[in-house]
Amino acid sequence: MVRQREFDEDAALNAAMQLFWEKGYEAASLTELTARMGIQRPSMYAAFGSKQELFEAALRKYTQAHAARIRAKLHNHASVKEAFRALFEDIVADEYERSQSRGCFSINTMVELAPHDEKFEILTREHQLYLSVIFQETIERGIRSGELDSALQARGVAQALLVSLIGLTVMMKSRPDRLFADNTVETLLTLLR
Repeated sequence: MVRQREFDEDAALNAAMQLFWEKGYEAASLTELTARMGIQRPSMYAAFGSKQELFEAALRKYTQAHAARIRAKLHNHASVKEAFRALFEDIVADEYERSQSRGCFSINTMVELAPHDEKFEILTREHQLYLSVIFQETIERGIRSGELDSALQARGVAQALLVSLIGLTVMMKSRPDRLFADNTVETLLTLLR
């Protein structure tokens, strides 16, 4: 008979994700992880495998939720231009409202692990490509509706906006002057003209 888990796996994974997001893979110790997750090491290993497997599960959970959030933000506006404006302005506003900047878990992973670990290089690249598709679909919606110029190259603009999103998110970790951040957003939105 298989023994039933005595803890909520989803809640434990969410707790691990938060710690990894705050500290990164290397700096998050197993002691901190199990304490945050509210479980013992044997339970962690039984449920999630190694620390690396736990991190991968946390990253996958994050990227799915992150992509869904971005898709919803972009589809909640009738205007494509306003949807992208809201997305980028929210990135800036959110970072100034936080007491500590965590950035994006996927981008943090791209910087910390992707250069040294092929699995995380692939996982973070897949997330980037998926976001690029979401951006492209949104731009194509704007072209179909007549809001955006039909000569606009949806794929290229989507990729440029994604690179801008990644750069802006990284830049916000250093809390630049607010006017600098706002001017950056204003300029990158000119890609949609």
